[in-house]
Amino acid sequence: MTDRADGADGVTIGQAAAYVGVTVKTVRHYHRQGLVDEPQRDSSGYRRYGSGELLRLVQVRTLAAAGVPLAEIGPLLDADGERFATALADVERRLNERIAELTARRDTLHRLADGDRALLPDRACAVLERMPGLGFGPDYVAAQREALVLARALVPEGFDGFLGLLERRLDDPGFVDLARSGQEAGAWGPDDPRIEELAAAMADHYLANPALLGDPDSLRAWARAATRYRLIDRHRGDEAPASARLTALTEAGLRSAGIPAPPR
Repeated sequence: MTDRADGADGVTIGQAAAYVGVTVKTVRHYHRQGLVDEPQRDSSGYRRYGSGELLRLVQVRTLAAAGVPLAEIGPLLDADGERFATALADVERRLNERIAELTARRDTLHRLADGDRALLPDRACAVLERMPGLGFGPDYVAAQREALVLARALVPEGFDGFLGLLERRLDDPGFVDLARSGQEAGAWGPDDPRIEELAAAMADHYLANPALLGDPDSLRAWARAATRYRLIDRHRGDEAPASARLTALTEAGLRSAGIPAPPR
């Protein structure tokens, strides 16, 4: 095959596109954008692309493939060496930012495939993963997961402190036993005498182990976000009557000792 047709110099638009590695539609788009001048028609009415047009097409295609926006290619090709290098450095910077963004999106997809890790840091996931082994049921773990997700979004300044508090509580066998009993209490009648006994035991345990109440900075963060805290605390709707009474009695026992109620 030859680059000539009917004795005319140059090649057709179809041949030019094939040589450069783009489509005819792309070549015409480059023309509309003013990136490549359209060659004059020959005596037979065809536009013939010579070496100059082919070189320009290769340059435009190469820059476009490298991520340079079409609107910037024309000035870039017409720039002197120094401006060309500066412009390429700027394109590289933007490409690196885009790569970082796409990498973050890919990592999020990987975390989605791993469940909780799409919404929570690894440290929080480790806390949730401990709970079943400590005897907490699926509903309790799910409620804690939802509360952690909301806490991270609504009160980010208090999240690390709250997470540290959960870790300390799970490290305390006495607290774990009482928390499991509190979970079971949701099925009791609201007037069950065991509720008062459990509330007193919970208040006493908090008073004997003040670290389980939370550090001052975390408590202040939650106090400043009282409205958001209530949204997190009540995200599953109304508590069972027995659970609500247990909470109220435990908090009353703490307040009588001059201690604010801890985050739940």
